[in-house]
Amino acid sequence: MKAVVIGSGFGGLAAAIRLQALGYQVSLYERMGVLGGRGASFTEKGYIFDCGPTVITAPESLEELATLCGKKLSDYVELLPVEPMYRLWWDQKSVFNYAQDWEHTLQEIVRFAPEDLAGYERFFAYSKKVFDKGYTELVAVPFLHFSDMLRVAPDLLKLRAYRSVYKTVASFVKNERLRQALSFHTLLIGGNPYATSSIYTLIHYLEKKWGVFFPRGGTGALVRGLGQMFQDIGGKIHLNAAVDDILLDGKRVKGVRVSGQEVLADIVVSNADIMHTYKDLLQDGKKTRQLARKDWSMSLFLVYFGLKKTYPDLAHHTIIFGHDYKKLLDSIFKKRTISEDCALYLHAPCRTDATMAPPGCESFYVLSAVPHMTDMLDAAYWEREKEAYCDHIFDRLEATVLPGLRQSLDFVRITTPRDFEKNLMAYRGSAFSLTPSLIQSAWFRMSNKDPDYEGLYFVGAGVHPGAGVPGVVNSAKATVSVIENERT
Repeated sequence: MKAVVIGSGFGGLAAAIRLQALGYQVSLYERMGVLGGRGASFTEKGYIFDCGPTVITAPESLEELATLCGKKLSDYVELLPVEPMYRLWWDQKSVFNYAQDWEHTLQEIVRFAPEDLAGYERFFAYSKKVFDKGYTELVAVPFLHFSDMLRVAPDLLKLRAYRSVYKTVASFVKNERLRQALSFHTLLIGGNPYATSSIYTLIHYLEKKWGVFFPRGGTGALVRGLGQMFQDIGGKIHLNAAVDDILLDGKRVKGVRVSGQEVLADIVVSNADIMHTYKDLLQDGKKTRQLARKDWSMSLFLVYFGLKKTYPDLAHHTIIFGHDYKKLLDSIFKKRTISEDCALYLHAPCRTDATMAPPGCESFYVLSAVPHMTDMLDAAYWEREKEAYCDHIFDRLEATVLPGLRQSLDFVRITTPRDFEKNLMAYRGSAFSLTPSLIQSAWFRMSNKDPDYEGLYFVGAGVHPGAGVPGVVNSAKATVSVIENERT
């Protein structure tokens, strides 16, 4: 049996490994010159930069891939623990170190918001209940039929999954900044904390259970390790190989066309953007129109930069909150406008792995959440405004955690929503595909198996369970379980 996987993001790599381990002859096609999709990396002037995901959680999902191959993940990459997992920054006098250690967390809350200690402990217990149901039981279970949703609906109602993450957190703790500290995680998967289902509070327990990690050599090293694992068990990787079409025999998939050449296969698994798959690879106008009506996630503005100095007091992951949390999120998710305010995520990998930059230097990336592309925020807008917006971000960094930044600048590269659209074929430049709202989750999300085209399957952020490294890796587990059941 032959299988083709389109795209080498974490979902595509995980699906390719699982299918190859099942005995399929798998060929993986990646349109770029490097593996990884959003998880790719690049090197300039001795600085190593990860393009996308830098928060590696749920390592058990990655270890499981290695076990399927009869190997150990440590044979391919070393995962280094990150502590604190995050440093949350509002101003010089208001900083919260978000750690895995339980006692350290309680001490931080006593220091930060002592009146919320008991409330936090109740929230943690709630997060565990949601994790046990939403992650342990359901994360890799495909929702192919509405009856699958009805089966779990009573449990979701008991957990009040219809409430937002922020509202749920607010029911346990009163300090506004602690509420923000316990609800920001949905932004890392493209969701508005004020609208995303409370099922995503499971992320808090997930990180407490397994911790946060960074691969030695960067996320790109993890991607390359998974690629090597796939090849070691017989898989074939083709870079600079854009799939032009998915080939059909009636409604049955029969392969793909790459650079004018037909590649026949029994099944095709797409890790490409779901809109790109239907609009460009299948030219399915009906499904394209249906997808266009869905709610697409925010985009990101990223600046990769190298400095000829070090900041040893920084944390690996720093979240710098905006001045008005709710107003800023409304501008991103509701009004689709660029706010003068901004919240930033600063990635400082040299705090964990000094080899990410030349000696005496540091590599960074900083991202600001922005709306996905619209008629007003189009390619021309970002080309016109990107330098000014970068300056705005640097002003904020210099005023907060990186004083003197500009004096030491050695390298800068900017990525705008237009780059997500152009390079990753992401619809409207959406960085996380569909938003993770309740009505776009589980059965309501795009299916892991296409219901109309026989032999066509999906993995990645747009399908169940959703975005984030654990999400897309488990999407592959869910999808391949469908393929395996149909095969037997």
